Amino acid sequence: GGQGGQERIITNYQLPTTNYQLPITNTSQMQTLDLSQQQSLDRPLVIADRTFSSRLMTGTGKYRNVEEMQQSVVASGCQIVTVAVRRVQTKAPGHENLAEALDWTKLWMLPNTAGCQTAEEAIRVARLGREMAKVLGQEDNNFVKLEVIPDPKYLLPDPIGTLQAAEQLVKEGFAVLPYINADPMLAKRLEEVGCVTVMPLASPIGSGQGLKTTANIQIIIENAGVPVVVDAGIGTPSEAAQAMELGADALLINTAIAQAKNPPAMARGMKLATEAGRLAYLAGRIPIKDYAIASSPLSGTVTS
Repeated sequence: GGQGGQERIITNYQLPTTNYQLPITNTSQMQTLDLSQQQSLDRPLVIADRTFSSRLMTGTGKYRNVEEMQQSVVASGCQIVTVAVRRVQTKAPGHENLAEALDWTKLWMLPNTAGCQTAEEAIRVARLGREMAKVLGQEDNNFVKLEVIPDPKYLLPDPIGTLQAAEQLVKEGFAVLPYINADPMLAKRLEEVGCVTVMPLASPIGSGQGLKTTANIQIIIENAGVPVVVDAGIGTPSEAAQAMELGADALLINTAIAQAKNPPAMARGMKLATEAGRLAYLAGRIPIKDYAIASSPLSGTVTS
């Protein structure tokens, strides 16, 4: 709400300390089922033989300052954080001291090849990213988020260049997480050459348009033998939950958090939405019907 014609912006956001519990009842006693027990119904997220408890990945770009980025990473509860290798190497504005700004003993770095327009560029930058991870203490980190984007207006990934780069990087021992259009055939081909995930876009990078490729993402999820990470375009927690309800294994969200009026609060919202969407997927939604069904049975009702 606003006061005096100006919108009120929340500041000094603090994480809630509530321990969420889901009450259930039976005829004999009241019991509680905490979130960890509920999540035991799920399998862990495993990427290239590494296990992660969080299904939300975040980025480090587009924040107004390093402090907001640090607070948002904590609020999101993420374990995987993507870092643009070329921006760190060039000390681009907003990326100064980025490598030292986060605790890499607690977070898994996902170097990305953002800014690369060809397969050759992406391969070279991926190698730099692996060395950067080693310098920061992650000696066994061979992860790379592969981006090959020659299109400057819509930032759509090049499917041919992405496949070419993926083939070479897999040969060099990288765990490749390719960013792609929501193309089921390309996703399957990338899986076949050895990529450890596929990362279809929901809509163009940073657009906040939400899920515009739902039908194709569903096909990718149905056919994938590796984790499917929905990446790019998600703008709100409701859209994040929707993507997880489709059966996505994880999300990567950057701009929606970094450019929010209160990034840490949005990060917390995305965390909860990711968890809620996953639980909804596991629980199984009711079928959609064209007619109403009474919540209470009609048998045994009082009649005059």
